[in-house]
Amino acid sequence: MISLIALVGGLALLLLGAELLVRGATGAARRLRIPALVIGLTVVAYGTSAPEMAVSLRAALAGNSAIAVGNVVGSNLFNILMILGLSALITPLAVKSRLIRLDIPVMIGLSALLLLLALTRGVGRIEGIGLLLGLVIYTVLTFRLGRQEVGPSTATPVPEPQRPLWRSLGFILIGLVALSVGARYFVDGAVWLADSIGISEVVIGLVIVAAGTSMPEVVTSVVAAARGERDIAVGNVVGSNIFNILGVMGVSGIVAPAGVAIPDSIRQFDLPIMLAAAVICLPIAFTGGKISRWEGALLLGYFASYVTYIILRAADHDAVEPFGWVMAGIVMPLTGITLALLVGRSIISHRR
Repeated sequence: MISLIALVGGLALLLLGAELLVRGATGAARRLRIPALVIGLTVVAYGTSAPEMAVSLRAALAGNSAIAVGNVVGSNLFNILMILGLSALITPLAVKSRLIRLDIPVMIGLSALLLLLALTRGVGRIEGIGLLLGLVIYTVLTFRLGRQEVGPSTATPVPEPQRPLWRSLGFILIGLVALSVGARYFVDGAVWLADSIGISEVVIGLVIVAAGTSMPEVVTSVVAAARGERDIAVGNVVGSNIFNILGVMGVSGIVAPAGVAIPDSIRQFDLPIMLAAAVICLPIAFTGGKISRWEGALLLGYFASYVTYIILRAADHDAVEPFGWVMAGIVMPLTGITLALLVGRSIISHRR
């Protein structure tokens, strides 16, 4: 009963926080003459990733690498497959050219870097410091490029009357607090339920905790998409994934007593899947400069398949091996061929 109350109360706070955060972010973007995409990539994305930071930091201090890493990997997968998919189903998401040229490639490169670190020595203090420096560089570069992009056609419209800047910043602050508190209650309720059922620690980290700590991103992107703020919806996902790797893993590597070792199961399966999900974003975003509804449904289908596989794997079910072969040998190659054809058609149409 207590866990159910925590789930419902947490969800209510998440919805309230998302509404205030989106309103405050769009108002601040108009006042500061900064593209909404930049606000989505940084202020909104970093703020909604606060639960991931708190969970992984607590796990790293306790020496629990499975939760610390599983939370980041699972959250990044959830952000791409679930949040982008759901947001695109609500309304097709326009993708700015800078995302295709810069931010999505950065997300792909960082995903590959995390896999490389997992194959070598994990994330220790030196690697953690390097990741945090990378976050500082990315943030400064994003704001500088955003300032340069502002012009008559790119600046965020300034309707009258404008909301005072202090009120927009207040909305952002209150929204982030509500999201953080709501996510905490939601995660606690979900973990209590999962633990009572007897779900394994790795599955709790990859699915329950990761999905729960990503709830701020879910409701924020969904609310932003529903309100027509598509730049915030997409930027929130991409920026959150970048922050999770550079910020969350960076801090976790610094504070963990012996660094963050990455479990074999995550290194051999979940991290490559995370990299594949990041890579698939590029052709999907490139085709027509938008994420259409059918592409959103495709991402949701992959998320459902991923969750099904890791649950079967955790239960050591007989169906896990044939299910994995079907996904790896049939579904994913067909998806790759389809996306390649769509990208080719898009390139040909642009040349015409």
